[in-house]
Amino acid sequence: MKIHLRFFASIREKLATSEERVSLPDTVLTVGDVRHWLVARGGVWAEALAEGRALRMACNQQMTDAATLIEDGCEVAFFPPVTGG
Repeated sequence: MKIHLRFFASIREKLATSEERVSLPDTVLTVGDVRHWLVARGGVWAEALAEGRALRMACNQQMTDAATLIEDGCEVAFFPPVTGG
């Protein structure tokens, strides 16, 4: 499955990227799985997206939680609770 990742505000700054297109393993089925898969990259990825860190998630531009199922071609976004213009 291929998806489009987007990162905003302090998350974007920490990761030094605003977006990425990725191919996911078959075991990644939810937005939460995407987060854990990215954390497994280690380094700044683990720090920026760590479990317990205040973080909002969206799938196809709709606020969501970790249990939301993803589908091929979707957009998953990560951002801090408060994002300025």
